[in-house]
Amino acid sequence: MSLESDADLLEAAGAARAALPGRLPEPLRAELVAFRRDLHMHPELGNQEFRTTAAIKARLEKGGLRPRVLAAGTGLVCDIGVDGDQRRGGSEILAMRADIDALPIPDAKTECPYRSTVPDRAHACGHDVHTAVVLGAGLILADLHRQGRLPQPVRLVFQPAEEVLPGGAADAIDCGVLDGVKRMIAVHCDPRVDAGKIGLREGPITSACDRLEIALDGPGGHTARPHLTTDLVTAVARVVTDVPALVARRVDTRSGLAVTWGRIESGHAPNVIPQHAELSGTVRCLDMEAWREAPDIVHAAIDEVANLHRAKSEINYVRGVPPVVNEPGVTELLNDAMTARRGPESVEATDQSLGGEDFSWYLEQVPGAMARLGVRTPGERTVRDLHQGDFDVDESAITVGVELFTAAALLDAGR
Repeated sequence: MSLESDADLLEAAGAARAALPGRLPEPLRAELVAFRRDLHMHPELGNQEFRTTAAIKARLEKGGLRPRVLAAGTGLVCDIGVDGDQRRGGSEILAMRADIDALPIPDAKTECPYRSTVPDRAHACGHDVHTAVVLGAGLILADLHRQGRLPQPVRLVFQPAEEVLPGGAADAIDCGVLDGVKRMIAVHCDPRVDAGKIGLREGPITSACDRLEIALDGPGGHTARPHLTTDLVTAVARVVTDVPALVARRVDTRSGLAVTWGRIESGHAPNVIPQHAELSGTVRCLDMEAWREAPDIVHAAIDEVANLHRAKSEINYVRGVPPVVNEPGVTELLNDAMTARRGPESVEATDQSLGGEDFSWYLEQVPGAMARLGVRTPGERTVRDLHQGDFDVDESAITVGVELFTAAALLDAGR
């Protein structure tokens, strides 16, 4: 192909991007950044997001919309261009989901003017960004609807309690947020992807995640005579090291079944063998088959190790979430939407993460896909990882997310 032909194609692609409505105007961009910062300063845990819910509701109502708060009093749903028949099951609605809760960790950004004002609470997973993205997209799409330029109905879902296993998605589904929905999309902040880009993957993009809590008990005794009792600290140490190894060898290694500990508590004095110990952690895996088998496998491994050391075990295995599995057609929609906005170089392939996400519950019922929204300032070498107190984002990602979602709504009609 000639250089002239290449130039013509590039010019045509640029013209197509410029012609697609739904760009984020500067006044609204600045407002969404301020809205995100306000949420960042006032983080609320799962099922406690009353202030957050009220702020979202007020802004949607100011934009002429009629949001409905979910039954538990936190989270809300808002329809744009949806009639009664569609709400009852017409399967024409494109749903956009944001999660609104924060994490129970302290904000470590000491010099940040919008750092959390709530002790031991922080938006360290980017849910404030997700919320600003869906809010902004909703306001722009509502304006297009009033102009007669929105080709299909859209539903905004602001979901509480994503961080609380098994996730607030199940409660939102019970409230009818999927009624009439044909597809669903979402983004999740990714500090390893540059702002201005998204990461996409067909098929599983996150992993299954369950919570594991164990109590070990024994008669205790003096450290001078461990042979006369249950050496509980040694038993705990063996559970910590041996159980993950046993579990990993009892399924296909490609499933990635992994037990990882986050808390251990036992003992009060250096010369006393304790009577009680507690451990907690997570169980993660890459595929559905291993996830279904995981509880029995983990139980058996814990019992074997505990019995070997004469410790009594009590296990609380809390079911979490299955993997998020991106449907190919909706993944293609997000790819086309991002390409229409910023060109093919703005989309990159991403690997499956071992993180868990309750967006998976929606995709058990409707086709959908989640994109990784780049939030790293281009050229920055430091990675402020998720679930860490110093996590923050390049706020230009809000613009990217809004324009991705508005383009998806415009391009999805008729697919």
